[in-house]
Amino acid sequence: MAPNPTTQAIIDFSAGAAGGTACVLSGQPFDTAKVKMQTFPTMYRGFIHSLVSTVREVGLFGLYRGTAPALLANISENAVLFLGYGLCQDAVRFLSRMDKGVDLSDIQKASAGSLASIFSSMVLCPTELVKCRLQAMHEMEATGRVAAGQRSTVWSVVKMVLKTNGPLGFYQGLTSTIVRDIPGNFCFFGAYELCRTTFAKHMGTDKEGIGILPLMFSGGFGGACLWLVIYPIDCVKSRIQVHSLAGKQEGFMKTFMAIIRTEGFTALYSGLTPTMIRTFPANGALFLVYEYSHNLMMDAACR
Repeated sequence: MAPNPTTQAIIDFSAGAAGGTACVLSGQPFDTAKVKMQTFPTMYRGFIHSLVSTVREVGLFGLYRGTAPALLANISENAVLFLGYGLCQDAVRFLSRMDKGVDLSDIQKASAGSLASIFSSMVLCPTELVKCRLQAMHEMEATGRVAAGQRSTVWSVVKMVLKTNGPLGFYQGLTSTIVRDIPGNFCFFGAYELCRTTFAKHMGTDKEGIGILPLMFSGGFGGACLWLVIYPIDCVKSRIQVHSLAGKQEGFMKTFMAIIRTEGFTALYSGLTPTMIRTFPANGALFLVYEYSHNLMMDAACR
């Protein structure tokens, strides 16, 4: 027997939060390198140089700066995303005049994931802004954009945002986040479901029986497709969120055109290497923990 809608929503929310935690813990150093290379592309020759320079100048802990807001960001984002994913699947069934509980096609699930990203962006943007600023604080000080010697903690960044821009300051980069996540999550969920379907057909089983490694590969493949599509938009978002620390930052289109005009199109892909390295373990862990915790809670609720 299926659980009632409230229980189902709690299960989706909790499983998404668990998956978000696993995603951050397995990929934070790569994310730090990505943000540094996106926001200060001329300071680093590549991924390894970014990692080595960070460790040499600020210590190993520098690779984990922003972990607290990253955890908050990913837990809240994925909790809301997977909650919305379940609800939006019901919406797709309603619009398609399908019975409740009928399994959707991979494209329909991708559409549900895309729609759910509107809600997750609202909770992701503030925490991601704090995370990105913490990750790039050393570079902001080194380039003279902000005064050196400032305390770089979650609370100090939060106070600075509130002092200079007020509560709405946490939503700098919101447009970029939504523009990024709508097509990104379509590719994310679509590629994940398509990959699981392919494994299931090849192995002669259903999606639930493909095993741990195919499941993790499917999650990593979904993440890779997401980042290949949205990476230039994410680069613009990171620039807006980090550089706005030094004063008013231009909006999405002006920032995008300024990067193209002054640095060239390739600057929009700065940091892509650590992102693609990170995506397989991080998103593999995300979906592995999500699916297993979701199934465990569903089994307990249906007894």
